[in-house]
This record gives sequence, C-alpha cells and structure tokens, in this order.
Amino acid sequence: MCHRCEHLSAKHTPINADRRHFVKLAGAAALGFALPGSGFAQKAPPKPQNVVSPDEALKLLINGNRRYVGGPARRHDFKHEREPLTQGQNPYAGILSCADSRIAPEYAFDAGRGDLFVCRVAGNFANDDVIASFEYAIAVLNTPLLMVLGHKACGAVDASIKSIKDGTTLPGHLPSLVTAIGPAVKAVTDQRGNMLDNAIRQNVILNVEKLKATAPIIDKALAEKKVRIVGAVYNLDNGRVELLG
Repeated sequence: MCHRCEHLSAKHTPINADRRHFVKLAGAAALGFALPGSGFAQKAPPKPQNVVSPDEALKLLINGNRRYVGGPARRHDFKHEREPLTQGQNPYAGILSCADSRIAPEYAFDAGRGDLFVCRVAGNFANDDVIASFEYAIAVLNTPLLMVLGHKACGAVDASIKSIKDGTTLPGHLPSLVTAIGPAVKAVTDQRGNMLDNAIRQNVILNVEKLKATAPIIDKALAEKKVRIVGAVYNLDNGRVELLG
C-alpha cells in the first residue's frame, strides 16, 4: 500500500468502523435478537407459558415424561402455534440427545413445537457446535434449562467400548465418536456391574460437567442461577426418563 493510500485508509477507519457496527446491529435487529449493549429489545416471547424458572422447566419435562409413559399424551394445537412461532422462539429447555432413531425428545417429554431446543449427535456428547448452540439458546432465547439425555443400549457407547477394549480403529469418521466417548468408557473400566450401562451414565455425567464448566456464557448463567444443567437416561423398554444426581 502506498503512503497516500495508507494515509487515507487510516483517516477513514473510524467511519468504516461505525458503518460495520451499524450493519452488525441492523442485522441483529432483523434476526430478532439483541446483542449485548446493542440497545435493541427482544421481541415478546411467542409462547408466554414457556417463560419459567429453571426448576419449573425441569418440572415441565418430568410431567411431560409422565404423560408419555402413562398416557394419554397432551393434544397439541400445531395449527394455531404456527403463526406465533414465525415471529420467534422461546423454548423452556435445551436437550442434548443421542441421534438414535428410537429417541425423540419432543415425544419423550410430550412437548410441542417451540418448547425444546434439541441438539442431537450419536453418543450425546457436547462438542463445540453443541456448546455454541446452547450458548445461543441461553444468551439469545433465554432458555432456563439444559439436559444431557443418554439412553439405554446406546450403540455409539457400545461401539466405543469394543474399539477401546479390542484396540481396533473404526472406519471412516467413527473414531471421532470413540475419542469423545472414550473418557467415560475408561472411567468405568474397573467398576462393578454392566459396563455398557455404567459407561452410558458416566458419559452423561461427564458432559453435564463439561457444559457447567464452559465459559464465558454457560458458566456465567449457571452462577447467576439463570440456567440449570441436569443429566438423565432414557429407558427404551418403558419410555421413562431417569434423572441422574
């Protein structure tokens, strides 16, 4: 860059910076959420009944699971929910669930559209993308509860156990699952009881701890009691969700 261009660039930097700041804030307003210190107010929640405390949110999940297990499930008015939900969302809980096709958090907790913010990955572990998603849920959507939901007979955990015990490498990208689930498997190697069941529970516990320790958004919200983080295991045989801890 020549001396004159460098001079002009330095001269106009404040204007460009202000313009970029304005575009950033305008974009945030268009998306319907507020950036810290932006001055833009969030829209009214489309589902006011979802504005609850962390403890109340957990009760909603527990009661929903009881309906799911015992029946009948609540009749959800999907048609009349569509219009309000075009304006935004305010889920009362974020769920980190396994990608297993037999696990469906919306069914398991008898929840409607806009109630649950669900992240799913085989082995229900918190990677960077899941953490970023939950940071969004907490900071932008004001979601008061996070749950790590494991399940019985988890194939991802079982495959990780076999890979570690046999010293074999799974094909394709599957080793990334073993890397993520491995700490739970190794932690229960010498425990009594069924190793798969123990590893499934330990995997949930470790990922709850990981989320709780994640800075700067989740740990701050936890310290301020704006959010609660819990672990649970889904039973395939009866649909019941068992809270851990």
